[in-house]
Amino acid sequence: MTHSDGLDARTLATPGPTLGVVGGGQLGRMLGEAAGPLGVELVVSDPTPDCPARSVVRDQVVGDFDDYETLRELGERADLLTFEIELADPDTLDRVAEETGTPVHPAPETLRTIQDKYVQKEALVERGIPVPAYRKVDDADDLHAAGEELGWPLMLKAREGGYDGRGNVPVEGPGDVEAAMEAIAGPAMAEEMLDFERELAVMGLRGADERDTFPVTETIHREEILRESISPARADEAIRVRAQEVADEVLDAMDGRGAFGIELFQVDPDDHDGEAILVNEIAPRPHNSGHWTIEGCLTSQFENHVRAVLGWPLGATDRRAPTANANLLGDVDENRPAELRGVDEVLRADGAALHWYCKREARPLRKLGHVTQVGSEGEDISDLLEQVRALRDATTFQPDA
Repeated sequence: MTHSDGLDARTLATPGPTLGVVGGGQLGRMLGEAAGPLGVELVVSDPTPDCPARSVVRDQVVGDFDDYETLRELGERADLLTFEIELADPDTLDRVAEETGTPVHPAPETLRTIQDKYVQKEALVERGIPVPAYRKVDDADDLHAAGEELGWPLMLKAREGGYDGRGNVPVEGPGDVEAAMEAIAGPAMAEEMLDFERELAVMGLRGADERDTFPVTETIHREEILRESISPARADEAIRVRAQEVADEVLDAMDGRGAFGIELFQVDPDDHDGEAILVNEIAPRPHNSGHWTIEGCLTSQFENHVRAVLGWPLGATDRRAPTANANLLGDVDENRPAELRGVDEVLRADGAALHWYCKREARPLRKLGHVTQVGSEGEDISDLLEQVRALRDATTFQPDA
């Protein structure tokens, strides 16, 4: 198999190349759905046999995200490698790329930086990108010192492995320090507790010779889990422009091609030296905050990730119309087989789309799907948000519904 770091747009043809994806969860599944119409086939690796992506891709290699033999086989079967989960091991990806000649995008070095939240913040600060105040925390003494410097309360974050609120512990005061350190159980980072106005996100794209960003999204969290996303964001034009500017600065700091989920805070500039936008975290892959782009934009984040990593021309990122998105989370008290009831309400709704992730088990607050509602040009986004919430709330994983 001949490998290339990017395919000349003048020589593109369909059927296209084979893309190897580390991770076969819902993001891998949606990448497969987007790649098929382009003539691009996917092979995914995932430790879960018959993972969610399996039914829409050519094949699955079963193995851990950091297992050398698994990634080596994936590299041998693909023209290019990418990943949909940060648990992929950058050192192993570097080794596989060198041994098989299969390029990896985004670059393993970017993944190495992103995986550690403290290292990520340091890299952003070095580039002059605005972030919340933070401190490295190795033990209880460090956390006490951070509280004295940053002020109480603050947020304690595990440096590696946290997601969907896991690995984040609010610390109200000195009396909570020991319990917080026990909860994190490892290297951590303390961050100022922001009184932000709203959370925003921008999906950025790095192609072979071009950059682009999707319209600014407002993300709505509860219990630190993303519940809904809406675009346009309910922020004034100056804020949206600044969010795009900061996203462009983040893209400049990344290495390699692909989609990048850039999570932002909108804050009071009077409290942050005149800055209204701070970077929270970056994901070097498609992101939950960009799921609305499947129906809401001319080209989805998933198709554009495929285009970008292959070095193909990027698709237009224009928003078709106001769009709202709501996650379908496990509304169960204990693990049980995943069976979603109430889908008829979603299917009857004009402009609504249901996405099922093909996970077999419903767990409390586990992401199992999402609903998107596309409105009409000029429709009030707050009204659209209420519509998608009603559709989401009409569904349940409860067996006695």
